[in-house]
Amino acid sequence: MFRIHRETFVRPSRLRRASVPILAVGFLASAALSFSASSGSAARSRRPSVPGTLRPSSPLSAGNFNPFSSLFDGIASNVMPSSGGAVDQKEAFGASSVPSWESISGDLAAAQTPSEREFRGNLAKGLGSPSPLHDLRLYDAARFSESDVRVTFYRDSASWCPYCQKVWLMLEEKGIPYRVERINMRCYGDKPRSFARLQPSGAIPVATIDGVTYRQSNDIMYKLEESFTEADGYRSVGWDKAETDDARRLLRLERGLFSAWMNWLTGGDYGGMAQKSFVKALDEVERELARNGGGFFVGGRPTIVDFMYASFLERMAASLLYFKGFRFRHDPATRAGGDTSYPALNAWFDAMETLPSYRVTKSDYYTHCWDLPPQLGGCVPEKGGAPFTAAINGERRLDGTGGSWDLPLQPHNGGAEPDWDWCGDDAAARREAVERLSANRAAIVRFAARGAGKAGIPGVMAPLSDPGAKPDELVGPAVDGALRAVCAAMLEGKGTATGAVAEAAAVVRGGGKGHTDAVVRSLAYLRDRVGVPRDMRLPAARQLRAHLNLVIGEIIRD
Repeated sequence: MFRIHRETFVRPSRLRRASVPILAVGFLASAALSFSASSGSAARSRRPSVPGTLRPSSPLSAGNFNPFSSLFDGIASNVMPSSGGAVDQKEAFGASSVPSWESISGDLAAAQTPSEREFRGNLAKGLGSPSPLHDLRLYDAARFSESDVRVTFYRDSASWCPYCQKVWLMLEEKGIPYRVERINMRCYGDKPRSFARLQPSGAIPVATIDGVTYRQSNDIMYKLEESFTEADGYRSVGWDKAETDDARRLLRLERGLFSAWMNWLTGGDYGGMAQKSFVKALDEVERELARNGGGFFVGGRPTIVDFMYASFLERMAASLLYFKGFRFRHDPATRAGGDTSYPALNAWFDAMETLPSYRVTKSDYYTHCWDLPPQLGGCVPEKGGAPFTAAINGERRLDGTGGSWDLPLQPHNGGAEPDWDWCGDDAAARREAVERLSANRAAIVRFAARGAGKAGIPGVMAPLSDPGAKPDELVGPAVDGALRAVCAAMLEGKGTATGAVAEAAAVVRGGGKGHTDAVVRSLAYLRDRVGVPRDMRLPAARQLRAHLNLVIGEIIRD
């Protein structure tokens, strides 16, 4: 049995490891690439190359690697080291018309809004809109300075941990200044010895508040509410005395819902009893929200109760759709079309998504559905989930018309996942993706080159994570050129394989089949490891994944 750590999920005692081949699901992990830090600073996941449509005529489709293969077809080839064949194309790309990084940065700056241009400067100072990239959070220089920071928050490097999310959400909602220390989860990396001295169990989150260390998420949250009060100018997220009984009942209901979810997600559903148990608990949550008039759980305002529910309801919506085909979160278009199941729950999601504090912590379905299994020891898929699995993985749209990570992207991923409309239009999403790539390009190129390199030894608990992987340094210049073409295409916004994309693809193909294979492996490796929210928000991640597919498709076309 896989060891389940308290830093992730405390499983009900009756649960056993999921009865599913570990090669198929138990490896799954989302990206561990941080676009804001050195490529060696966080664990790296290694998942099979899934997204896209199968192109049988491609020169790679009959070989040992197909970047558009299915989930199960792609696994064996992607966990094996590359056969090599890369060549140094620094001179070839230097002689090409593919824009330089300097040119890309200039074009980006010209297209950015004032707030977008201020992002990096504000990030370094701890100011501006909330971002997962903040190491220091001061919000507003007119109110806080570094001397006002009383909290150090130790959270997971990959932004996977649901308990960390609750604390993070609360810090942001209350407007408390804090510092961030990122700690790997056991399923994807090692923890520093200094953290072991602070937290002997290794579990996260941890927070030091006014010099005192708190080692459980609930303890941290209640201490934050107690120590940072309305009288001191902080928002209250507690409840009134008259609301205490309701709050306690709702928190007990959340634990029952969690247990029912775990039983269904990770166990066999004999006779449909696990689903019935979960639906019964979810129906009760729906009734409570409806009784309170929709929106938030207590008093029509965000409270600790909402934060306790948020991290797990978010993961329930993603995982049950992906693995079981059970949907309770609906996009606006679907609801407008008459689907009214769980209207109060959907109104609660809508209310939470108005909060900047929740938006910054929110992940996408793809990241959740790849990071949950290595934390839980596996998740059991059912037939009803298959079309949603394919759509979320980017393999195939729900309507069957092509790859769901192929341009043009369908709204709401074709009905699989609601869009994040608060992030702006497609152009804003592409600018965000370009900014993240260009700001840390050297580290990202080297990270992507792991796709053509060698697997690390030893591995980690999540087998597709590979913190010891060695990049193929020779493929770096070609990957760099291809990523410049990706950025140029995103800034251009046409979604076609012309200009820089066609030029970069031609240069790569000129290196021969082995080299082409190595470059495509590297681009697919990067594409599959873009994490939300850690690297960027969902709309930007969708654009980057799709434009990487655009370049890959052009490289391998006949």
